[in-house]
Amino acid sequence: MKGRARGRIWATNARRRAALLLVLGGLLSGCGPAPAHTGPPGAGEEPFWQAEFDGVAATRPSEGSWTTETGNRDAEGWGNNELQYYTDDAANSALDGAGHLVISARPAPVGSELPCYTQEFCTWTSARLTTAGKIALTHGRVEVRAKLPTGTGLLPAIWMLGDNGVEWPGQGEIDICEVVGGEPRTVYGTAHGPTYFNEDGIGRSATLSADASQAFHTYAVDKQPRRITWSVDGEPYFTLTPSKLPAPRDWVFEQDMHLLLDVAVGGDWPGPPDGSTPSPATMTVDYVRFYGEGRA
Repeated sequence: MKGRARGRIWATNARRRAALLLVLGGLLSGCGPAPAHTGPPGAGEEPFWQAEFDGVAATRPSEGSWTTETGNRDAEGWGNNELQYYTDDAANSALDGAGHLVISARPAPVGSELPCYTQEFCTWTSARLTTAGKIALTHGRVEVRAKLPTGTGLLPAIWMLGDNGVEWPGQGEIDICEVVGGEPRTVYGTAHGPTYFNEDGIGRSATLSADASQAFHTYAVDKQPRRITWSVDGEPYFTLTPSKLPAPRDWVFEQDMHLLLDVAVGGDWPGPPDGSTPSPATMTVDYVRFYGEGRA
């Protein structure tokens, strides 16, 4: 269910349990055969779909590929008690005229009275873009080159949801990249499914050389039959196979999956923003590329 798909309700104790799972995942990642494909696409390999975001500044991304999801209260705080109201306004998501898509979280305009789930009105606006029903990956590689905002109360995410029509978490979720709150150099990659979701999601983290907002990085997932590998700048840091699940039969990733991009504010994992939170808090996306098999 799209409104509650991001069910990562990670309070302090939950994050501690998640950290243990990440460590165990790291130990397990050294077992078994090497991934079939973890590096960048080979020379001459062409994406079957790509978004390069060329266009005039302040124009919205193509509706042929992207849908903008809006609101907060009806989506029950997007499943995480988040404080942003997603809009389809160019102030929150638009091309910058230099080949980038810019997603910006901003304080809500004075007097806007945007309905919120956890409080009367949302104090921030932002954007959430999805390729649902338009573009999907079956098997292959997703690459997103982006700079991600960092700061107290922020949770930018590049992620995927399944197209199987099942309610979350049976729908399946792959978090390609999340950078949370006060951890500006830590990138989280996580999978969620029927018996491994919220604080029990399975994944690992990678450490960047500098704050994620300071430079572009290529965040990627290589989604092959019964194997998913996460990487940053071509360096793999975690591989998931059915054998690492609580129950191997709960592997739900042999399906088409669509992409989502958003910048969330507040909620159970990052906590509330404060006076130090940047405004606007901007995700700048250079490109999105799908290689392999899928629907476009």
